[in-house]
Amino acid sequence: MRIVKLTENERNNILENLLKRSPSQYGQYESAVNEILENVRINKDKALFEYTEKFDGAVINSENIKVTDEEIKEAYTKVDQKLVNIIRKSLANIKEYHQKQISYSWFDSKPDGTILGQKVTPLSRVGVYVPGGKAAYPSSVLMNIVPAKVAGVDKVIMVTPPDKNGKVYPMTLVAANEAGVDEVYKAGGAQAIAALAYGTESIKKVDKIAGPGNIYVALAKKAVYGHVSIDSIAGPSEILVIADETANPRYVAADLLSQAEHDEMASAILITTSDELAKKVSDETDKFIDKLSRAEIIKKSLNSYGYILVAKNMQEAVDTANEIASEHLEIVTKNPFDIMTKIKNAGAIFIGEYSSEPLGDYFAGPNHVLPTNGTAKFFSPLSVDDFIKKSSIISYSREALEHIHTDIEDFAKSEQLTAHANSIAVRFEEKNTI
Repeated sequence: MRIVKLTENERNNILENLLKRSPSQYGQYESAVNEILENVRINKDKALFEYTEKFDGAVINSENIKVTDEEIKEAYTKVDQKLVNIIRKSLANIKEYHQKQISYSWFDSKPDGTILGQKVTPLSRVGVYVPGGKAAYPSSVLMNIVPAKVAGVDKVIMVTPPDKNGKVYPMTLVAANEAGVDEVYKAGGAQAIAALAYGTESIKKVDKIAGPGNIYVALAKKAVYGHVSIDSIAGPSEILVIADETANPRYVAADLLSQAEHDEMASAILITTSDELAKKVSDETDKFIDKLSRAEIIKKSLNSYGYILVAKNMQEAVDTANEIASEHLEIVTKNPFDIMTKIKNAGAIFIGEYSSEPLGDYFAGPNHVLPTNGTAKFFSPLSVDDFIKKSSIISYSREALEHIHTDIEDFAKSEQLTAHANSIAVRFEEKNTI
């Protein structure tokens, strides 16, 4: 990995380079995505089935688009029982963590008859997109379905691309069933996002779409936002490690590569105050790469978006980490909890040398759907809050309103909204005429 002395100019160059990976930078795909969305919006199932055959090579129709109970049972026979048990252990941790996020309705009443409050209501229908393609990601299935079910969503609908035989990955189906999915449909890509957003004869419109996907899926979610809500527009994965001279270079190198293997656009960055650690980590990454199955992807990722940055001091390291606002942030220093208190921007923070990023991906419990491309400055991990909505509750007695009605009327009149003022004043006409 390249080793760079951290300067303000270097930091700005790196930030600019990282932002190139944002889905917002891929406008050349938007026209193709918009064409798919419009076709599905107008022609519904007909367009959906045609795109599924074109892109996935599967012949899907109204009779076989929905995954049956028999197909789910068949999936269990194809997944090793040991993996099923691991999925169940992970599921228990994810449920326990997200149950602590539940929000409740509340009401505050006063003696004068004023009642104010907040009513929490789960969304009715949520669509979860699960990628197909070259691999299955049951962990992502759990992370998207569980918070929705914990929130109390009535119907969680999963869509995922089928293989050429019209089958869904067995692991994907097992994970979805264990998480409590209500319906599963064989549809992928931008066309699946369109079906969830607009509805077709086979797939009913949802209120919100969650889940990761390729650039076409990301741009489709961006385009349908407003027709439905979305979780986020996810970019390539990223990890940033803050380490000092006490860190184990072999551990740090392994953690950096755990994200670099996702795809060629993934980002892996180490910021350290130690020149010696920087050199050792670089050497260790070289040793690891040749032994790993996705070596070519890792090399391309590190060549484009991999950095070892040597900072003058820990404050400079922290400031840079806050500017980058990484999806995953590991702190491997002598006093990691002290450093953690200074971190303002990160999707998930992993503290100490035994809290490596894959722990969060698979098992610990917190959600691994995290803000990317610097959006951790203003976005949060996927949570139960993403699957509820809140309504304000306002109730005033005549006595409570009488004390303030002229203030409201004057405020409204100052904005020249006399109908607003009249809506209040009309309730006290009798008093005003005396």
